[in-house]
Amino acid sequence: MLRRLYVALLLLLPAIARLDPQSPAAPADGYMRLTTLFDEWRAFQRPREVQGVPDYTLAAITAQRTALPRWTARLRAIDTTGWGISRQIDWQLVRAEMNGLDFDLRVLRPWAENPAFYVTVFDSQSDQPRREGPFVERLGGSVELWKYAGTWSAADKAAITKGLETIPSLLTQAKRNLTGNRRDLWLYASNALTEQQGAITSVLTREDSLTTLGRAAVAAERATREFAAWVAERAKSKTGPSGIGEANYDWYLTHVQLVPLTYRETKALLERELGRAHTFLALEESRNASVPVLAPIDSDGDFNRRFPAAVQQYFDMLAQRKLLDVRDWMGPALAARTGRYRAGPREFFSEVDYRDPMVMRTHGYHWIDMERIAREPHPSPIRSRILLYNIFTSRTEGLATGWEEMMLQAGIFDASPRSRELVYILMAQRAARALGELKMHGELAPVTEAASFAVANTPRGWLKSGGGLVWFEQHLYLQQPSYGISYLIGKMDIERTIQRRHQQLGADFRLDQVMNAMERSGLIPASLIRWEMTGELPDDVRRMLRR
Repeated sequence: MLRRLYVALLLLLPAIARLDPQSPAAPADGYMRLTTLFDEWRAFQRPREVQGVPDYTLAAITAQRTALPRWTARLRAIDTTGWGISRQIDWQLVRAEMNGLDFDLRVLRPWAENPAFYVTVFDSQSDQPRREGPFVERLGGSVELWKYAGTWSAADKAAITKGLETIPSLLTQAKRNLTGNRRDLWLYASNALTEQQGAITSVLTREDSLTTLGRAAVAAERATREFAAWVAERAKSKTGPSGIGEANYDWYLTHVQLVPLTYRETKALLERELGRAHTFLALEESRNASVPVLAPIDSDGDFNRRFPAAVQQYFDMLAQRKLLDVRDWMGPALAARTGRYRAGPREFFSEVDYRDPMVMRTHGYHWIDMERIAREPHPSPIRSRILLYNIFTSRTEGLATGWEEMMLQAGIFDASPRSRELVYILMAQRAARALGELKMHGELAPVTEAASFAVANTPRGWLKSGGGLVWFEQHLYLQQPSYGISYLIGKMDIERTIQRRHQQLGADFRLDQVMNAMERSGLIPASLIRWEMTGELPDDVRRMLRR
């Protein structure tokens, strides 16, 4: 018996070590307390449900606010002495989530301020591990109609029905909860509610209204339509600014998103990035003056030929140049997300995509992330769960955006010089819309001013004020502070990690191996990835974590 136990323990040791390879001898009891606390915390963070409806009433929120200090005290009581870097990072992630709830309770208050918080039906997949922005936390999750492709099975219909049936009660509760005065959050919620209404209506194109699912869809569509009208009427009387202010923005960056910068430092960096993008675009245009401009794809046949070819060529080049450790599943994961040809007016990203499909495939790193989550769960009990409050965005959006320019510098677009211009156009748009976010939150400017700034500073007039994209983006960034800046601020932090690894490795540096190490860190803030990968706690990160 003892021999079998000894052998079993030997077999378990590698798995235990993977939780913190830099400190396999760290005290297990403290880390087990952390993982136990994390499981209990997640159950507490999600609101209780009454007949399937999340409870965001004043009484429920007050109870959560009263109890939160006991959870943070339990976290602080865990002795982390002797812990390696990986386990210290896990502790910081739990702390960041608790700070995220604290910020919601004190500042954002989305259940009271933001009508779009109550949208729960979506017909398209997010490219993020958790849908962008604040939404109600439901035990069964949102109704993600895109998951139910092809003919619906009985189980599919039952799942959709269950999600739709609670919408009338949820929206009835929302009318009691929504007492805020943040004008733009009320005004621009209409777009999200219209999208939900359309998604529910699409169910009725496939299901008879007299079936159980059909009746649930009819009731949910009616409730959404009536709620949208209720919101639109009350929006007329709202007068307050919707931004959170510079001081709150600083606190959120430091304590929730774990970005080691202030609002003003972020603004200066983004202004620099906007200027750099426009300057490099001008230089590329000058260099390419004798090269024919890129004509957009204008037919279904051209689309179906060029997009799959771009995916194949892209992964061939990644493998040949040892830029990424290419796995067999990566190409299909990306190819499945190329969409289909759409004629007519194009929004900003289609202007880019239809001129060279390979450019946006670099940003498609998101789909590699998403597929890796399913195939290679992180061994940490904490990092294997998707972080709340979009805490992962400096890594997910930062790497996808940074990868665009890294691939440009690696020579991926050398055979198509005009494609290099597209990368700088993308960068300029990301900087312009991020500065729009800072205008809303720091200067308390309205969405209209932020959108106008983004449109005016995006090259070639491709971001149109008459289109839906600029309004969707600025509304998202108003709801979820720091999301707009994460693309470029996260990119910069990732570049700093690569810089330091190049210094440390010297002639042994290989980008594909560095990227493997980055993947092993999981979808966590870029600042913590820098700490883990370099083995050094940078001064800016140390100062941030001490606050």
